[in-house]
Amino acid sequence: MSFNTFGSVFRFTTWGESHGPAIGAVVDGCPPGLPLSEADIQPFLDKRRPGTSKFTTQRQEPDQVRILSGVFEGKTTGTPISLMIENVDQRSKDYGDVAKAYRPGHADYAYDAKYGFRDYRGGGRSSARETASRVAAGAVARLVIPEVSILGYVSAIGGDAIDPANFDAAEIGNNPFFCPDAKAAARWEKLVDAARKDGSSLGAVVECVATGVPAGWGAPLYAKLDAQLASACMSINAVKGVEIGDGFAAAALRGEENADPMRPGENGSPQFLANHAGGIAGGISTGQPIRVRVAFKPTSSILIPVETITRDGDASEIITKGRHDPCVGIRGVPVVEAMMALVLADQKLLHRAQCG
Repeated sequence: MSFNTFGSVFRFTTWGESHGPAIGAVVDGCPPGLPLSEADIQPFLDKRRPGTSKFTTQRQEPDQVRILSGVFEGKTTGTPISLMIENVDQRSKDYGDVAKAYRPGHADYAYDAKYGFRDYRGGGRSSARETASRVAAGAVARLVIPEVSILGYVSAIGGDAIDPANFDAAEIGNNPFFCPDAKAAARWEKLVDAARKDGSSLGAVVECVATGVPAGWGAPLYAKLDAQLASACMSINAVKGVEIGDGFAAAALRGEENADPMRPGENGSPQFLANHAGGIAGGISTGQPIRVRVAFKPTSSILIPVETITRDGDASEIITKGRHDPCVGIRGVPVVEAMMALVLADQKLLHRAQCG
């Protein structure tokens, strides 16, 4: 069985392939009466859109979204919202060699082993093209959580990290890397350009922070908010690691160092003196900012020859031609933001269903 749906109450299903006529999403469980138009979705798709700089794939896709159902007179009706994005710049001929041999690091062999055949044109469903559908669905999810502000940014590329002392949220939109550190962004221009010219690629770390989430969202054990966020982010193409709060760094701390001390705050709520837990304790939000870090591997499609085997099992070498991101993590920022919004919208509605 293949799973293409995510969420419990607020659910979305994505459909389509990288080189098919279109991709899209069906959002179900959205409350009625929320103002929604294509103009509410398009800015987020423009943020993820390819071809916006030399540091991303040069595939030219306008990514114009169409709402096919679920909206009447500018408001959601409570019925499924169908979203469609046409593919207009496919070059399937670039993938002729991929039909004969597997790309190491990509999903080629795994898909073939599971299904007995695969769509080799751009990777089919394993292509990061699918994430445009998630971004469109995430834009709808944001309408459900107007009290929440979500900010994503790249904090490291190729092992070169930002300096927290230089963090400036206003800088994120001023460079092609979604980088809050102007000095790091300048370094990354040379770093990513060098990898691109070499026909190689680099990995990246994306951080995402949600503020305004009230205490109480999530659930113990099997519907933990952090578990849902980890699952959502791990489902993104090329993601190989997710941390909540301090993540793996917490394993190097002592108990008193890792604690988030509390003092009396306003209206009986605590004032936290630290946020090592990333805004989640026992699977439930604490009211602090929720912080997630997501590790993207280097793009698997590169122009450097890599040893592989053919579909018949013979030794071979492969060079992946076509247009590919030298650092797929850059365009991962709006995707991580979307998955954060989708999880929080679902958890808000689940909380309301149980606790009123």
